[in-house]
Amino acid sequence: MAHIDKSIVVNVPVRTAYNQWTQFEEFPNFMEGVERVEQIDDTRLHWAAKIGRKKKKWDAEIVEQIPDRRIAWQATDGAPNGGAVTFEPIDDDSTRITTRIDYDPDSLAEKAGDAMGITERRVEGDLERFKEMIEHRGVETGAWRGEVRR
Repeated sequence: MAHIDKSIVVNVPVRTAYNQWTQFEEFPNFMEGVERVEQIDDTRLHWAAKIGRKKKKWDAEIVEQIPDRRIAWQATDGAPNGGAVTFEPIDDDSTRITTRIDYDPDSLAEKAGDAMGITERRVEGDLERFKEMIEHRGVETGAWRGEVRR
């Protein structure tokens, strides 16, 4: 399984960054290729994305969620993936967001794209678009402050 680790600093408080990240159904607004995320319940999500020329669907479960600190997930069906996003306050008005994404490129085209750094650049772009979105808004559009520990 391949993995990508990327970080970005956003100029909003940790609570604002975290709260916005919990709005999973808004991921298509900043994640390239993500067509839809449906939140089934507090811990289960259904994803639909276009990766290269292929449409993929998968279900994921949030396996750990600690407000203002960490969200971790694991695919339960479909495209194999998992990972975590951590939120680290730098000061009162800025936050470091770090992503760790584990995935399994399953086709020759996906493996070639991965070798050329396309997947890594996509994650960087997603983080940049999240930064732009949340800094422009300045406030989150919602929040889920529940805790999940498995």
